[in-house]
Amino acid sequence: MAGSAVLFETHAHTPLCKHAQGDPESFAKVAARRNLRGIVFTCHNPAPPDWSTAYRMEPQQFDEYVALIGRARRSMDGVADVRLGLESDWLPGLDDYLRKLHRRASFEYILGSVHPMIEEYRARYSAPTALDYQRTYFELLAAAAETELFDALAHPDLVKNLFADSWDVRFLEDEIGRALDRIARTGVALEVNTSGLLKEIAEMNPGPYILREAVRRNIPIVIGGDAHIPERVGGDFHRALEAVQQAGGTQVSFFLGRKRQDVPVEAALASLPAR
Repeated sequence: MAGSAVLFETHAHTPLCKHAQGDPESFAKVAARRNLRGIVFTCHNPAPPDWSTAYRMEPQQFDEYVALIGRARRSMDGVADVRLGLESDWLPGLDDYLRKLHRRASFEYILGSVHPMIEEYRARYSAPTALDYQRTYFELLAAAAETELFDALAHPDLVKNLFADSWDVRFLEDEIGRALDRIARTGVALEVNTSGLLKEIAEMNPGPYILREAVRRNIPIVIGGDAHIPERVGGDFHRALEAVQQAGGTQVSFFLGRKRQDVPVEAALASLPAR
């Protein structure tokens, strides 16, 4: 028998982002089935005109998104605790836009993302080698934390999936260490994103080395399934929690009302249904 529900799914999308399927109620029902307290929806933010429009809601859909999650929260009352969040893409120059956007609704959680595969990022930060491109990514990840716009940073080694054939974390240890030092000073959390297990480099984002170094610096850790379909809600949470343990971590976190709440890893594992 699983223990009392303690965790939230903290990374989930809606069809408004143009690459997710299923209504929020379907996602929430899976959260309940997997003995999660609830789910925080973090659909991809609207962006300025002509900036990465293919994978996010349109600016005019923002109010629709807020209303969609509000309806799901009411209809799922007593089944699962549904909360409103946002996954906000960041690059230098977007700070003012995002600051205003984040004030437009009562968000429970803001998840910051640096997406190195989108066209605008590639155009701005093209580099002569894959290693140079990877170094820039970790510099930007730290800079994102320093904006104070975000509660946590999503999938914090996502760049590895662009360069699966050449990725070797040993070549980046200095850059990663400097980035994690900067992130640690901000208090911003890092996400263990279980959807990394489905990518070409089949390991969570981040992988074991970065997770261990983050835990060593006392950076808070959140867990998210990056669910784009209902069945990914809470997906591989057992494995994520075990990875945190193996990295030396004793607690994981989630955010409600933009405030961090901590849960012992042992209690989190005990709360999940047996595999």
